[in-house]
Parts: sequence; structure tokens; C-alpha cells
Amino acid sequence: MDDSFFSQTDSIRYEGPESDSPLAFRWYQADRIVGDRTMAEHLRFGVCYWHSFAWDGFDIFGAGTLDRPWHPNNAPTMAPMAAARMKMDAAFEFFSKLGAPFFSFHDVDIAPAGATFAESCRNLDEMVEYAAKKMAETGVRLLWGTTNAFSHPRFMSGAATNPDPELFRYAAAQVAHCMQKTHELGGANYVLWGGREGYETLLNTDMRREREHLGRFMNMVVEHKYAIGFEGTLLIEPKPMEPTKHQYDFDVSTVHAFLQEFGLDQEIKVNIEVNHATLSGHDFHHEVAAAVAADIFGSVDANAGDDRLGWDLDLFPMSVEQMSLGLLEILRGGGFTTGGLLFDCKLRRQSTSRDDLFIAHIGGMDTLAKALLVAQSILDDGELDRRRRQRYAGWSEPRGREILDGTVTLGEIHDELISREHDPVPESGRQELLERLVARHIDQVR
Repeated sequence: MDDSFFSQTDSIRYEGPESDSPLAFRWYQADRIVGDRTMAEHLRFGVCYWHSFAWDGFDIFGAGTLDRPWHPNNAPTMAPMAAARMKMDAAFEFFSKLGAPFFSFHDVDIAPAGATFAESCRNLDEMVEYAAKKMAETGVRLLWGTTNAFSHPRFMSGAATNPDPELFRYAAAQVAHCMQKTHELGGANYVLWGGREGYETLLNTDMRREREHLGRFMNMVVEHKYAIGFEGTLLIEPKPMEPTKHQYDFDVSTVHAFLQEFGLDQEIKVNIEVNHATLSGHDFHHEVAAAVAADIFGSVDANAGDDRLGWDLDLFPMSVEQMSLGLLEILRGGGFTTGGLLFDCKLRRQSTSRDDLFIAHIGGMDTLAKALLVAQSILDDGELDRRRRQRYAGWSEPRGREILDGTVTLGEIHDELISREHDPVPESGRQELLERLVARHIDQVR
């Protein structure tokens, strides 16, 4: 008898767009060729450990609702390391049955905290050994690891930006150990999300000092990467607020300016979360385009928010249009290298059946698979890019080139316009036509 956690669910298969099964893919075919790669190679799907297995559905208004027998609230007498192994068994069963090639974790997601830092490190070491065996058995790989330096009360005033250097040192040691474990597991990236790297009030905050401390912390992380031989990509994850009033990594452009200021723009890229883009007042595809333009695009946390709610909801992505525009910018930028699409999403507290976790991820994977087909169809058609190039065509002509190469001055332009008495006529941006073009590809792609 199969007594595994997800014994009632078989491995997920592709059945095609006409399928009415919630436990089958309608659009995601891992080996389908799209452009120059397979779907799996383009999308590089990953499952997050924290929302899917470490969270029990708790929120500030009520206790947990999800069936997570390894969670301390559900099994208060279970030995913490035994619970961690039980959780990992369920996680890798899920990854394997879903067919997701990657997963990601915070250190405290996979290993319980100990009474001391040294004990916490030993716990993580043991669970990383267990994870390595699971990865070898299933073929699932690590998209990225990261450190939780925001949940424990010691980090209530931040980690890298903490006013106490002893707490800075604690966070630095935690990152060093977790990066080493990520390296040992062959992680493709290491993420730095500044959960509490910001402020609640400027009345007690020295912003210049805190930003300098954050810059030093990131430089130390880069130095450590080379010291241990980690070949993955370092990623900062922008977020404008929550849990602090103002985060120092507000959005992609803010992070880019920070990286340039502290000499890190050749060393660190960004991990863009869709819902964080929403909170910062940007569209997802804006943030991707900004990162590609700055050459710092790395990876994506694929989720969704709600335009009417001003906090991080971590919904599963279900909008093909929203995801199509984001994937279009990713494909234009050359696609993922070490990054991927991680489902940093959580079930709703009322979704308490064990197969709800599968259904949610299948829906997200299908949404992104169809979005990929739409984005590739738009690129193959070429009309959108042709119209965009035509809009800027004048800059390739002599009068445009002389501005860019510095052979004409502001004064010369002024004098020439007075003598010519020329009033340029603007051309239509054709936005509605282009929106119809995108809608056609969404409707017609198969």
C-alpha cells in the first residue's frame, strides 16, 4: 500500500487543450519545440518550498488550515529533524509527480533552527545531505537557495541594514553558510531578498549609513562567492514595501542604481517577482524590460497580485495576457540563462485538499506555457517588432545619427530650426492597433 503524502495523485500528464481534467496539462508539453528550445528549456519551472510546504495557512487573523502534518503546529511533539525529513519526502514526491525540473528554498524552510547558530548550521548540513539524495533519485535540480534573515525577532530592524553590527555579522554568517550549501547542491543562483532592509520611520533612520552598510554586505557576498568557487548567479529581488514602509530595493531601476553606486552591476542581477512589480506601480513586463535594458535580468518569481489590494498576495498566475507580455520581453532579451520561472505562490487558506496544490501549479504552468506560445508567435510574425523599429527609423538617418554621435550641438539645432521654420508633424503611436495584434495572437495560438 502506498502511504506517501500525495498517494492519491498520479504523475501529471499532457492531455491537450480539449482536456477537462484539472489534473492534466492542457498547454504545457515539456518537450515541445518553441522557437529554438523546448518548453522546459524556455520556462525552467520551479516550485518554492516555503509557501508549498513550510506554511500551514496561518495568517494574522487565524490559525493554519492546511494539511501539513509535519508543521510544528500540527505535530508539536514530533522531533524537528524527523518533521523536516517528512516534509522533504512530501516535497520531492510533489516535484517529481508535477514534472517541475527545479525547486528553491530558504535555509529555515528545509532545516529547523537550533538553539545556537552552530546547531542551526548542523541541522542545515544534515538536511542538505538528505536533499542531495532526493535530487539524485528524482533528477530535480536547485534553481536557487536563499537565507531567511527577516522572520526571526533578531532581524526586526533588518539584517544588512541593522543598526547593530553584531546582527549584521549574524546575517553575514547565515548567508555564508547557506551559500555554501547552495553551492554543494549545484544551485544555479543565490537570491538576496531584503525582507526588512528598509525603514518604518526616518525619525530613527540614517538612510545614507544604512545604504552604505547594505552595499558593503553585498560586496562581501560577492567576495564570498568567489572564495568558495560558487559559479551561480547572485540575484537581488526588488520589492517596494512590506514588511517595512519603504524597502531600499524598491524596483528594478532602484536596484540598478544601487548596484552601479556600489560597483556591483557586473556581479549581481535581479530576480523579478510579478506581484512586487504590481506593488511598485509597474507592470510585470515593464520590470523585465527595465532589467533587460540594464543587462541585469536574471530570474522571475511567477505569481500574481490583485490591483485592488495593496499587499503581496502571491496568487498563482492565471492571466495569459499579462504573462505573454512579460515572456515577450524575456524572449527579446535572449531568454533565461541560469534563471527560471519559480512559482512563489501560495494556496488560498480554504484550498485544503491535497490535490489543490497540484491543480494550482498545473494552472500556473499552463498559463505560462500558453503565454510562451503567444510570445513566440508574436516574435515569429514580426509585425510588432517591425512597427516598433519603424517608429524609431529616423534615428538611423543622418539627422538622427548626428545627434547621437555628438556632431551637432544644441545651439546649431536651435539656429537651424529658426532658419528653416520647420514644425515636425508627429505620427500616430498606433497603440490600439498593436493591442489588437497581441489579442489576435492570444486568440489564435495553438
